Amino acid sequence: MKTLSQNRILYLCLLLICGNIISGCAQKIPLDKPSTLNPAFDKKISSLISFDISLISVAELKKKKEKVVLLDAREFEEFQVSHIEGAQYIGYQDFQEEALKNIPKNSEIVLYCSIGYRSEKVGEKLEKLGYSKVYNLYGSIFEWVNQGNPVVDQNEKPTQVVHGYNKSWSKWLDSNKVKKIW
Repeated sequence: MKTLSQNRILYLCLLLICGNIISGCAQKIPLDKPSTLNPAFDKKISSLISFDISLISVAELKKKKEKVVLLDAREFEEFQVSHIEGAQYIGYQDFQEEALKNIPKNSEIVLYCSIGYRSEKVGEKLEKLGYSKVYNLYGSIFEWVNQGNPVVDQNEKPTQVVHGYNKSWSKWLDSNKVKKIW
């Protein structure tokens, strides 16, 4: 027969174990997480990404855009329709390590895709390859254009067209300034 103190110790141990399991499964949303113009879009992004890659806001990227390596982690068709000026195509499904051969490991790299999920996954790959300053643009190209920033086409000419991935995801492109295609 267990004593009362043994039962209390057992109960406390179970609480600690369960608490660690639950907190280990909980998403670790950073306190200084950027936000988007649309709270529903912000909530959607937060439910999809794991926050394993450091984040950068659209405003922060605008300040340092000329000093970072900007990589587009969408598919080539999306990149050709439009991308952030100065971005290099890195891809997602067809991601190839050799595309990084001219990028030093200590470069400050900002990745984006449509909303941030694919760019986060590519960022995880970059960190495994030894890149140490990798950032995910919060809200990605959708938030970039939602905040009124320009994009360019495959010929580096300004365009008002943005690839919305598909009809369902393109609803997060709030700007009336762009034409959505998918």
